[in-house]
Amino acid sequence: MALVTVTLAMAPGPGFPAGSPEHRYVLRLALDPEGRLDAAAWVADPAPWPAQRVSPGAPLRAGDVQHDPDVGWSLRFFGAAEDGADAPSVLMLPQDGAVRPGSYVTLVEPNDTPRDYRVVGVEV
Repeated sequence: MALVTVTLAMAPGPGFPAGSPEHRYVLRLALDPEGRLDAAAWVADPAPWPAQRVSPGAPLRAGDVQHDPDVGWSLRFFGAAEDGADAPSVLMLPQDGAVRPGSYVTLVEPNDTPRDYRVVGVEV
């Protein structure tokens, strides 16, 4: 199983009518042959799939990609020491299932605010 680096940039939306390439997520994950997130590969991989959240004026937030068969995919970020394994999750909802440049992903923040992100890079 080969992990790829997927970069998501904030798409146009409330507060950012032109989007914001400075607000982004960088994820390392496995895709199946159709370009969808590969749940079987996630289960089989003993190492966490890393995730980073990049925001202007804020420190880089490190975390990981999580999968739950009942809930789907999420991103968990560790900022405060008290977050630990119970860090609030960002729910990730691929729009058409495939993750490829130009596709969109909706991320739902812990405060239930959804925001669209555009896939701007998929690199081996």
